[in-house]
Amino acid sequence: MSPAPTTVITLLGQLTDLHIREPGRLAYGRIDTAPYLERAVQSVLRLPQQPDALVLTGDLTDFGRAAEYEHLACLLAPLPMPFFLLPGNHDDRDQMRRSFPAHAYLGSAGPVNYAVRVGALHLVALDTAVAGASHGELDDAQLDWLDAQLHACRGEPVVMAMHHPPFSTLIGHMDRIGLLAGRERLEEIVARHPHVERIVCGHLHRAIEVRFGGTIASTSPAPGHQVCLDLTPDAASAWTLEPPGFRLHAWTSERRLVTHLAASGEFEGPYPFHDNGALID
Repeated sequence: MSPAPTTVITLLGQLTDLHIREPGRLAYGRIDTAPYLERAVQSVLRLPQQPDALVLTGDLTDFGRAAEYEHLACLLAPLPMPFFLLPGNHDDRDQMRRSFPAHAYLGSAGPVNYAVRVGALHLVALDTAVAGASHGELDDAQLDWLDAQLHACRGEPVVMAMHHPPFSTLIGHMDRIGLLAGRERLEEIVARHPHVERIVCGHLHRAIEVRFGGTIASTSPAPGHQVCLDLTPDAASAWTLEPPGFRLHAWTSERRLVTHLAASGEFEGPYPFHDNGALID
């Protein structure tokens, strides 16, 4: 007897590192990031299975200015599903709150830490940004809050979201502005909570996966520019226009979290493999 097909129970999309500027302004003097985000949004809308929600894991804008967030809101407006925001080191959390007043989960002051339900998943978000700095930190108060949140939903699947990844990526210039405080205690907490299915991060503009605290931690490509893949410790800080993408995290009827890397943009196809049941020769 064939096993029953595995089905998707909850689908969570992840976009990250949008770096939106004011209309007409170029990031790093070279790239208009807005059309890339537009293509990413359209790529999400073309998916055969629409995400139940999206999480945007930081660096939503380039300088955290009101006009940048206003532009971002317009670019995200076509999305029919809820989306949840996190600040990165390029953001201003207070301006983000003012620019997205309907997003009550952002709170009114302090770090943007929140826990929300997305279908069968618990999405627990940690704000790693340090005002005026490029690196990330987590303090004891945030980690106490995380431990309590994970304890409260024990036995149910959790996806944790943060901007700075809590692991070394081997891209030296990015690791020097990675999560520089709170990493060890974070791993201890995660290791005590086996229902943490994934830790999803931004900051690296690349797809990277590593085991962390007994689970899988990952970063995602950006909709626009990617960080150069160079594992030389003193490699130059540089970016490239490699193909962009985003992540899809699917909680299934087998009670597993299956993560896909989706390409952003339009491509030829789909074309069939078979004709009348036979492989096309």
